[in-house]
Amino acid sequence: MAQKLQLAGAVVLLTGAASGIGAALAVGLAAKGCRLLLVDRDATGLETIAGKVRATGAAVETQALDLADAEAIQRLPEWAAGRFGRLDILINNAGVALGGRFEETHLEDFEWLMDINLRAVVRMCHAFLPMLRARPAAQIVNLSSLFGLIAPPGQAAYATSKFAVRGFTEALRHEYAGTGLGVTVVHPGGVATAIARSARGTRPPTDPDAAERARVEDEKAREAFGKLLTLSPEDAAAAIIQGIERRQPRILIGKDAKSAALIQRLMPAGYWKTIVRLSGGKV
Repeated sequence: MAQKLQLAGAVVLLTGAASGIGAALAVGLAAKGCRLLLVDRDATGLETIAGKVRATGAAVETQALDLADAEAIQRLPEWAAGRFGRLDILINNAGVALGGRFEETHLEDFEWLMDINLRAVVRMCHAFLPMLRARPAAQIVNLSSLFGLIAPPGQAAYATSKFAVRGFTEALRHEYAGTGLGVTVVHPGGVATAIARSARGTRPPTDPDAAERARVEDEKAREAFGKLLTLSPEDAAAAIIQGIERRQPRILIGKDAKSAALIQRLMPAGYWKTIVRLSGGKV
C-alpha cells in the first residue's frame, strides 16, 4: 500500500469550490492544514466559501474563471506558482449536467458540457503536470460520477463525459505508476448538491402544447432524480479526503455507487434492467 499523503501544509488547487462537494472539500481540507487555491466561475459563491475558510486561519487564494476557457486554464499555473510557489494536490471537481434524450439534445449543449466536464479536466492536468511532477509526492484527483460506472437513459451527455474522465484518469494512473505522482478517480453516488436542479434540459419544441408537455416531463425527471440525492456533501468530502490521504486509486462514495459498480461488473450488458427492477422502477 502506498505511503499516506501528508495533508498538513500541502498546497491544493480545487475547482468547483463555490458550492456542493467543492465547498465541503474546501472546509475539510482547510481543517487538515492545507493551503488552498480555489477556482470557480461563481465569484460571489467563491468568496463566500473563501471567507469561511479564512475565518479558520487557513491560507486561501481564489480565482474566478470559466473552465470552458482554455486560455484561462493555461494561465493558472503561473497564478498558482505566484501564490504558494508549488502545488501538491490537484482536485478537478467542477462539473455541469445536461438531461434529456440524445435525439432531443442540441449538439452545442452537448459540447458545452464536454468542455467543462472533460476537456477542462484534461487541460488542467496537462497544465499542472510540471508543477506536480516537481514534488516528491503529489496527487491528481478527478471526480467522475456514479454515471461514470453506469449509463442511464436521458444522461447520454453526462455519462459520456464521466466515463471519459474515468478512462483518462485510469490511463494517467498507469502512466505514472511507480513515480511520486498518484492519480485518483472518484465516483460519487447520490450526493445532495444543486447539480440536478441547475442542469440544462433539452430545448423546448416550438409547438406550445409539445413545449408544455416537455416542461412537465422535465420537472418530473428533476424531482425523481433529486429524490435519489441523499448523501450530504460533507460526508462525500470526508470520504474523498480520507481517500486522498490513503492515495486510493479509486473512491466509491455511497451505497448506490458501490452497488452499481458491482452490478455492472456482474452484468455488463444487462445491468440497467436489474437496477430498474431492484429500485422498483424509481430510476
